[in-house]
Amino acid sequence: MIKNKYIILATLVILIVINLVASKYHTRVDLTNEKRFTLTSSTKSLLNNLQHPLEIQVFLKGDFPSGFRNLSSSTSDLLQEFREIAGPKIRFSFISPDDKIPGTEHTFSDTLASYELYPINLTSQIKEGQQQQFVFPFALVTYEGKTIPVELYKGKTPLISFAELSSAESMLEYNFAEAISRVTATEKALIGYATGNGEPMGSKVYDLVENILLPDYNLATFDLNVHPVIPKEMKVFMIVKPTIPFTEYEKLKIDQYVMNGGKLFLLFDKLDAEMDSLQIKNEVIAYDRNLNLDDLLFKYGVRVNSDLVMDLQGDYLPFDVNGNGQFELLPWNYFPVIESKENHPINKNLGFVSLRFANSIDTVGSEGISKTILLSSSSNSRTIGTPALISGRENVMAAEDNKFKKSAIPVGVLLEGKFTSYFKNRLSSSLNDSLLKNNEKFIPQSEISNKMIIVSDGDIVLNDIVKGNTPIPMGMNPYTYGSQREFPFANRDFIKNSLEYLSDINNLSEAKSKDIAVRLLDTKKVNEEKTKWQWLNLLLPPFLIILFGLIFQILRKNKYSNKFS
Repeated sequence: MIKNKYIILATLVILIVINLVASKYHTRVDLTNEKRFTLTSSTKSLLNNLQHPLEIQVFLKGDFPSGFRNLSSSTSDLLQEFREIAGPKIRFSFISPDDKIPGTEHTFSDTLASYELYPINLTSQIKEGQQQQFVFPFALVTYEGKTIPVELYKGKTPLISFAELSSAESMLEYNFAEAISRVTATEKALIGYATGNGEPMGSKVYDLVENILLPDYNLATFDLNVHPVIPKEMKVFMIVKPTIPFTEYEKLKIDQYVMNGGKLFLLFDKLDAEMDSLQIKNEVIAYDRNLNLDDLLFKYGVRVNSDLVMDLQGDYLPFDVNGNGQFELLPWNYFPVIESKENHPINKNLGFVSLRFANSIDTVGSEGISKTILLSSSSNSRTIGTPALISGRENVMAAEDNKFKKSAIPVGVLLEGKFTSYFKNRLSSSLNDSLLKNNEKFIPQSEISNKMIIVSDGDIVLNDIVKGNTPIPMGMNPYTYGSQREFPFANRDFIKNSLEYLSDINNLSEAKSKDIAVRLLDTKKVNEEKTKWQWLNLLLPPFLIILFGLIFQILRKNKYSNKFS
């Protein structure tokens, strides 16, 4: 008896110690193949560095279809993981958008509308047929009085897609981490915007400046003709749709900026082909602008060709089909609509991107440089050489589909690695003197790994102006804006993602790279083996209980029969 008391007492002591330790130190084992419950080191660092309480409101409370219930549950699991790291500094709640804000007559949906977050008119399948329902897949992250919205689901259509829901789940950590990074940032990265070579200014880049650059970055315009050196403090240097050729001295400034670790974001039209000329004359000849960038880019690993990409998957323009002044919206082959392959954090979970008069890009051999195609045409595309006559009369007749046989023509490329200077072994004494004059030493090759993005369309980043001098989002079609045919292209998301990747201060790309596999049941196999598994689930548990009872009785009988024999 005394021995048993000591055993019981020791067991109680061990249990108390285990509970005390567990209350202070937590650990979990993530057995999922894709490590969906394991936070990346960059996210943990963000959470550990929180100085004040951070509040997260998630608007996924309600009677949703199963896919959105899973998204809501996954969001709750993720935020619980956040709380494990940050402790009480993370506060989160799930709210129904139809609930009234305490002390007011307004609902939370009104608050979301003020952030330009509008519901998805979701269509789901039920026994009675199809059901339509408004869903607000959003969250608000608030820190020190500053609030940033988070979009949790970016479905391309009103129908639920398992692939899109899976992608939304895999993007949860990145979306929240990126919002926390922005809302807690004490300083902004400096972005340079090139001027002096005909780059657009004013209303044409309103969306870029007001909705992407100014909210999250410090912006500085930089005239390559005036300033001798691009400052190393600039995290990213943007060159958007230049129209005036670059001099060798200007190219040297760009080159040495890259060699010093600066990130280049170049979006340009190699050919001169503008809608303004087409609207006036109903035709335009596309010809090379001769920007004098070919040799520089070739050294870095790409060649932008003097051609135009045509795609059967194009955006709409009005055409006078019958010649009687009655216009009809038809797809325009010179305005390709790009669907991302989601092969990189920049284009993951990205919608359709709209381009205008884009050129094809070839990747060329460049030692130590990796190339990732970010944007490419559909499987029904082609290229035409220049000079090319572009006529509005082309769309009066149906396109000859048999000519559109090319697939995935590159129009946007990410280059990463240690770049070699174009001016290596060819730097003239006058250019070298210009560097020395400004206390700069020529660098023949970058010492650290660098990255740049080249897009063969400058219009991707521009916005149109509609009646009333109102700028609309970049990529939005002015002819369908406000109509039933309006489609929210993802140009803004692509530019934003590209800038975030290039200027990645908190290194959140690892979180964006996470992927969750969609494991759907084989319905045919389920139907074939349904009865077998039903009987197995019905009979196996009681069989195991009976078997365990028999074994226990046999062991007990043998134990006590030997004891008293």
